[in-house]
Amino acid sequence: MPTILRIAGYRFYFYSHEPNEPPHVHVDKAGSTIKVWLENLEVAKSRGFRNKERAAILARVEEHREAMLEAWHEYFDPDR
Repeated sequence: MPTILRIAGYRFYFYSHEPNEPPHVHVDKAGSTIKVWLENLEVAKSRGFRNKERAAILARVEEHREAMLEAWHEYFDPDR
């Protein structure tokens, strides 16, 4: 599970066994988790985060989206 970023107790990462899904990032903190598609910044799944916290996470993902996409493609498609 490569970790891309850690901010304010949030861990942004992806699973190495999900190469057939579109680029996305998982975010965990204190037992809560969310999965966000990087292309359109939509929530795929969420458990435990309140609406306000989900909005803040989406803002962080948007802020770092290019770096996250780059990390995704370097990991899953290094010859791209």
